Order: sequence, then structure tokens, then C-alpha cells
Amino acid sequence: MRILLVEDDVDQRELMRETIGDTFGSGTVTCAESGHEALGLNLADFDVILIDFNLPDISGVDLLKTLRDRTAKPLIVVTGDNLRQTAEQAIRAGADDFVLKVGEYLYTIPLILQKNIDVFHARQENLRLHEQQIQQAREIAIKNQQLKETLQKMEEMAARDPLTGLYNRRHFAEVLERSFAEAARYAKDLACIMADLDGFKKLNDTEGHQAGDRILRATANMISSNLRVMDVAARYGGDEFVILLPHASADLASQVGERISRQFQLHVKQIVAGDLHLSMSMGIASMQHNRPLNSDQLVALADEALYAAKRQGKNRTIISAHGQTPAHV
Repeated sequence: MRILLVEDDVDQRELMRETIGDTFGSGTVTCAESGHEALGLNLADFDVILIDFNLPDISGVDLLKTLRDRTAKPLIVVTGDNLRQTAEQAIRAGADDFVLKVGEYLYTIPLILQKNIDVFHARQENLRLHEQQIQQAREIAIKNQQLKETLQKMEEMAARDPLTGLYNRRHFAEVLERSFAEAARYAKDLACIMADLDGFKKLNDTEGHQAGDRILRATANMISSNLRVMDVAARYGGDEFVILLPHASADLASQVGERISRQFQLHVKQIVAGDLHLSMSMGIASMQHNRPLNSDQLVALADEALYAAKRQGKNRTIISAHGQTPAHV
């Protein structure tokens, strides 16, 4: 226990020092005869400060305010002024407690000191626990965010085809269901393109699977570069790809498919040597053009149109004729 006593009256100072020493032990009290002497000390060395409110060199209010700015330790005012306004001024200036120099006041000082020290320590412990809780909450929030990001990455990886980086068939099925339901609810169009590479098997047999993988990756890049943000492309299986275009008509989807097909043929000439010929066949269906009963039928109609394109000589795009007059591009 370290106690600072600021008192200019020699007799009062000695009486209080002896009384406090009897309770907390000799050597626990450091005395200052003036406010400025007290302010010159290292306040962090003391557990509590007793202050005479009427000092010759500085007012009690100014001393309290200065001390409160420098330390959070308990400040206890001791004064003979039995006036209400004095107590109010002291408390407002930063005092934690107030002792009147009347009667047997000396015997109450150790009790008041101990009470204020206990309250201060309890407050500090509460602040420490509060800060600890805040820190733990921050750490939990960080770990939760990290876990969320990890799960998102894992979900994204699980939704992707490892070779092409496009979505896989399972994830495409989930997106298809949502997109079909939204288009049906709001009477919007939804187009589906099924695409297949012509001559891919021959390339694999002749040049090997590594060459085939390069073509698949290049195809995926060309498809992705021609899509809007809302569009979804997936590797449907082998060398077959599927594209979903929300709010797009069959004609618009046909234009997108033709653009991808032309770019594909130009690009593969730079990759595939010799007389190997690669092209793309595409089949297209849309909700407003074909009126499918469900999402599976939308894909099935696009798939049927794809195989019609294959039968008709490949390297072409055909819009499904289901429920409509056939349209060839």
C-alpha cells in the first residue's frame, strides 16, 4: 500500500500519517506539504491520494482537476469546510470521496481509504475483464470470418470443374432451378445453350489428352469472355458445355453462341497443328420460345437441338423447334 498525503498543516499531517500508518503499516504514507510538491511526484507510485482542499499554493478544485487528468487512482478530499458547495465542487472536480475534519474523523480515514482502494481495484478488474471480453469477441469474429471465407472457398472449389474453372454440372443444376423459378415467377425469358466440340475425340486419339485439355481450357476461357455477369457457364461433361442466359431470348442466345463458335475456330488454329479440324455445334432453347414445363425440359430441348446440329453436318447452331417453327442459324 502506497498512500500520498497532501496537507500543509504540520500537526494534521502528522496525525493522519500516524493513524494511517497504524492501520496499513509504517512507511506507507508519503507526505507533500503543497499542491505543487504533490504534482512533482510520480503519481503512478501511489494507490490512493489524500488531499487537503485548502492549500496555500493552489486551489483544491485546480489540484483535483490536474490530478484527475494524470491518474485514475482514488482521490479523497479531507477538509474542515462543512459546506455543501465545497463537497459538490470537490466531486465535480474529480474527487472519489469526501472526509470532514470533524469529531473522530481520523479513525474513519483508514476505512475510507480501504473502501476506495477496494472499489478502484474492483473497477479495474471489471475493466480488465471487459477488455478481455472485447478482445475475445474480436478474435472470435476474426476466426468466424476466416472460417466463413474458408467455407466459401471450399464451396467455390466444390462448385468448379478443376480442369476448366467453369462451374460443374451439380452446381449448374442448382443455379438452373433458381433461375427457372425466377423467370417463371416474373414472366422473364431464360435461354440455355448446349455446346459440343466437333472432332474432339479424334484430337484426343491423335494428339493425346494433354492437347485435349488445352483445348478444353481454351474453350472455357472463350465462353467466359463472352458472357454477361449474370450468365452462368458449366462443363456439362467431357467436351460438352452448357450456358444459361437469364433475361435472354433464343435469338440473342444464338448470337452469343455464334460469336463463341467463330472465336473458337480462329483460336484452335493456333493450338492444333496439321489437318485436324475442330468446330462447335450448339443447340438452343428458351422459356418463352419453347414453353418448357420445367428446368430439366429446358436443358433437354437445348440438348435435342444440339444433336440435331450434329446430325445436320456439325459446326452450326440450331434453335429448338419444340412448340415453334424451327429456326436455323
